[in-house]
Amino acid sequence: MCPLCHNTSIKEFCISGDILFLECNACDLVFKHASHLPTAENEKKRYLQHENNVEDSHYQDFVSPIVTRIIQQQPNTSIGLDFGAGPGPVIAKLLKDRGFSIILYDPFFYPENESLNTTYDFIICSEVMEHFHAPAKEFKLLQKLLKPNGKLYCMTQLLPKKEEFNRWYYKNDRTHVVFYSEKNIHWIKDEIGFSSVTIEGNVLVFTK
Repeated sequence: MCPLCHNTSIKEFCISGDILFLECNACDLVFKHASHLPTAENEKKRYLQHENNVEDSHYQDFVSPIVTRIIQQQPNTSIGLDFGAGPGPVIAKLLKDRGFSIILYDPFFYPENESLNTTYDFIICSEVMEHFHAPAKEFKLLQKLLKPNGKLYCMTQLLPKKEEFNRWYYKNDRTHVVFYSEKNIHWIKDEIGFSSVTIEGNVLVFTK
């Protein structure tokens, strides 16, 4: 079953290395077979290997596209949630430096569930959505956590052409389990209940 649209019409997309990738015939989502999903313990170990030093200028440059859009579109009096902040929440640091109030949530590193009991002007979901084992469930939660007209800022790499997939570095991370196309981004917009979505390179902005 497709973890995004729950359609049961699934076909083999490819086998790369020892990993079986499947494709949904309905929404085009490409995802790893359930037997290749990492355990929570292995996920956390992998995330701790990331060199996410919030003072690292290269890391700051990497997240600058999403930071720039937030600064352009949100007053610094707004309150945001960094969903899946990870061990080095650099986006939160850069926005806090500009006066924003940012709440951190991460199931491994900031597991304060009370942060999921309120609503926010905007939500940051940077390099997170490709890790969702149950993307429909997660996007429903994110939509619920937004105030009316609130924005969800995501950053991820969209699927390349199929003939380029085997060479695509992004699929090689064992914790990257779902891969999106423009078609399923618009499925998320329509079916989860966002009013609009914009796609600019690797930055996606959903509006409630």
